[in-house]
Amino acid sequence: MIEKKTVCQIVEEWLKGKDYFLVEVTVSPDDKIVVEIDHAEGVWIEDCVELSRFIESKLNREEEDYELEVGSAGIGQPFKVVQQYYNHIDREVEVLTKDGRKLTGVLKDADEDKFVVAVPKKVKAEGAKRPKIVEEDETFRYDDVKYTKYLISFK
Repeated sequence: MIEKKTVCQIVEEWLKGKDYFLVEVTVSPDDKIVVEIDHAEGVWIEDCVELSRFIESKLNREEEDYELEVGSAGIGQPFKVVQQYYNHIDREVEVLTKDGRKLTGVLKDADEDKFVVAVPKKVKAEGAKRPKIVEEDETFRYDDVKYTKYLISFK
């Protein structure tokens, strides 16, 4: 069986000096290898092909047969690494908390431990007849959410 650690090392070697970053590597028991990469400005198919060929050049099909799939982290898919949060600052996201709340708002900030989303809320000011929608910043720790994903908007 091909080791995930081996594939990660090969991918990291290819990534040196590039603006791409590794999102995930999975290796199934039957040696199906899936590599997901991402980039702040999107992933080009030519780069996926180049990475695929690079990985194939480092693995020996004579020793172990494998299936290889190289692609980008899917748009609209949950974020898997902190770098994806950094890349989506000032964009609309959807957050599902572990306690079941689903919120949408603009991702304002992120660091290694937490992220901040400006969430629209109805607030009725004292003496006002109708509530107004205001943005309130909500801070989340990564382990307090089930997922965060970029919201695709067709406005």
